[in-house]
Amino acid sequence: MGKSSKDRDRRAIAEQIRREQQSKERRRTIVVMLACLAVGAIIIGFAAVQYLDNRRKENRPVSDIGAAASAADCQPVKRRNAEGSGQHAATGTPIDYPDTPPAYGEHWGNYLMGAEIKNFYSDDRPEVERLVHSLEHGYTILWYDETAAADSATMSDLEALADRFPVGDRLIIAPWTAEDGDAFPDGTPLALTHWTGPSNQQGIWQFCGKVSGDVVSDFMKEFPAGNAPEPGAA
Repeated sequence: MGKSSKDRDRRAIAEQIRREQQSKERRRTIVVMLACLAVGAIIIGFAAVQYLDNRRKENRPVSDIGAAASAADCQPVKRRNAEGSGQHAATGTPIDYPDTPPAYGEHWGNYLMGAEIKNFYSDDRPEVERLVHSLEHGYTILWYDETAAADSATMSDLEALADRFPVGDRLIIAPWTAEDGDAFPDGTPLALTHWTGPSNQQGIWQFCGKVSGDVVSDFMKEFPAGNAPEPGAA
């Protein structure tokens, strides 16, 4: 009897240990599952916030971007008779433009094509000589100088503008650096440019102190893509 009793005790102890181990395993499994659920909820929540934020930006009226036209510190629109349509310098040859930034003139023949065409550039900006070719094709270019590039609020507004003007609208937002030429007039880190045509070709400029969706929209309505030396080209 003594041996049988000891065997039962050992079995009972072994069973108790087994149950305790199973209980610990269940608790560990539950903890891991809860942790996974928590991480999943965080990821889903972050994705939802990003989605809603992107939707908000996409649906944001252009007029809500940046300052009102009356508060954008814009100079009057400047016009100058333009020349250089169809005049192509050899690719890679620097062109010394008389105006900062250029709104017309001789340019390189290798115009932007396909995936090269973007509505917002930073460090990946094409050469100025190629962007002037885009002006000839009806694009409006909103240039931002290095002071604008250093201001996070300005850049956020410019990126919001890019979201509201797809590539097909023919708006290019691009940086202007000290290496490109002279500085913009004091207090105006932004410059809109357009090249009108095909008849009565003019270079058009408007310098502004602040980003304004209203100003950009009005400028592009007054000088649409079809009003260009070579409208409809890429």
